[in-house]
Amino acid sequence: MSHLPQVKIPATYMRGGTSKGVFFRLQDLPERCQVPGEARDKLFMRVIGSPDPYSAQIDGMGGATSSTSKCVILSKSTQPDHDVDYLYGQVSIDKAFVDWSGNCGNLSTAAGAFAIHAGLVDPARIPDNGTCVVRIWQANIHKTIIAHVPVSNGQVQETGDFELDGVTFPAAEIVLEFLDPSDDGEEGGSMFPTGNLVDDLEVPGIGTFKATMITAGIPTIFVNAEDIGYQGTELREAINGDSAQLARFEQIRIAGALRMGLIKTAEEAATRQHTPKIAFVSPPKDYRTSSGKEVKAGEVDLLARALSMGKLHHAMMGTCAVAIGTAAAIPGTLVNLAAGGGEREAVRFGHPSGTLRVGAQAKRVDGQWTVTKAVMSRSARILMEGWVRVPAESF
Repeated sequence: MSHLPQVKIPATYMRGGTSKGVFFRLQDLPERCQVPGEARDKLFMRVIGSPDPYSAQIDGMGGATSSTSKCVILSKSTQPDHDVDYLYGQVSIDKAFVDWSGNCGNLSTAAGAFAIHAGLVDPARIPDNGTCVVRIWQANIHKTIIAHVPVSNGQVQETGDFELDGVTFPAAEIVLEFLDPSDDGEEGGSMFPTGNLVDDLEVPGIGTFKATMITAGIPTIFVNAEDIGYQGTELREAINGDSAQLARFEQIRIAGALRMGLIKTAEEAATRQHTPKIAFVSPPKDYRTSSGKEVKAGEVDLLARALSMGKLHHAMMGTCAVAIGTAAAIPGTLVNLAAGGGEREAVRFGHPSGTLRVGAQAKRVDGQWTVTKAVMSRSARILMEGWVRVPAESF
């Protein structure tokens, strides 16, 4: 029996924030994978090593977590006043699908750096030394992200002394601006799809919970930690090994997705794992991070924990951080109340790996809340570049 050889595809393996992913230039993909569809999805699953019933992704580039099961495509932008189009795919670990329904805020950082590395930014716009402002069109959610990327001797500066909780080593700081981050959805809509800052969310068979459901950065359902039996100080080990609790979180997520109009039936949630996110918040408390660092209640405005692809995230997704910052800026949301209430333009929240500061500018216009931008700092670094190899028959 004859078999087709492996195919070599130019690729770059990058860390962005607290995530990692495989980055491609659109023109480097096999022709049939340069357009959306089954071939592209199969290629990305094979690159990452999914679907894997062992949930280990041993035969691929994935790291067996939602933070490391990601692929990105960049190309010169088709939009005016933008440098690049950035398309993100969240690859399921144990199931055969790629979720294109949202963005990855962490890898948005790497998208800015990769755009320069890959020659997708006009050289005239790149200073010899200073900061290159990369204008990114986020193609999944049709939003603009501005990445302020440090440049040294005409190249992206990757090393530095900026420390990011959840990342072991320091690197150069990249500032991200998420413009008009309210995710209006595929058919338009409000930042608060239900029309309320806080809802009573009825979850069949589970109970009724106070919830803030917001579409900013990424659609997110916020509940109070104490309402679901938690302190808000939990680490991954306290939740991810408890299948009953994970199933309960998924039921809350499904109920919220239905109320937000993101899905029409509960069954649809199985193929939309990336969005919406489910998160829980609490007022500040002392706690110990996953690395053993002590965080004092006085160092943060609130505590936040979020689940990604059915598991508690080891730090915080960048897009969910945008949702936290936006909700915190709007008086009366559960996030705002956990932070002490009142008007604010920035919060520092505690997550399982440490703390993060995020700012947001929100205002009320004609009775509706809008947010002009959210800002946070991350870092990015190339880990490996060259080619990925995949069996030709796999896609």
